[in-house]
Amino acid sequence: MADEVQGKAPEGGAPAQGGGQGSGQGGGQGSGQGGGQGRPPGRPGGGPGGRGKFFRRKKVCKFCTEKIDAIPYRDVRLLQGFVAERGKIVPRRLTGVCTTHQRRLTRAIKQARNIALLPFATHH
Repeated sequence: MADEVQGKAPEGGAPAQGGGQGSGQGGGQGSGQGGGQGRPPGRPGGGPGGRGKFFRRKKVCKFCTEKIDAIPYRDVRLLQGFVAERGKIVPRRLTGVCTTHQRRLTRAIKQARNIALLPFATHH
């Protein structure tokens, strides 16, 4: 029976023997706790580092592609796409809008908020 416990310990990452003592401290069997021994080779990320399976396309500015220079503050439907549910302006790293259009978009959203076309915050 002692042979069975010792035989299972290296495969499972040593939870049975050294689980309570010295967790986080360096020890004789501490190398198996956070290492790659317990992980199967075909993990969901695929490949080293967990990337390579999904390809993220570069975001292109919506206003540049449609050649929109002036962003109208009265177009509430357009502006709502760039405002989160809580009322915050969505940053350009998420929307993909270029810097100049993000500034114009921010100005238009603030104008629409001031004349009560858009809410400042949500009602809870």
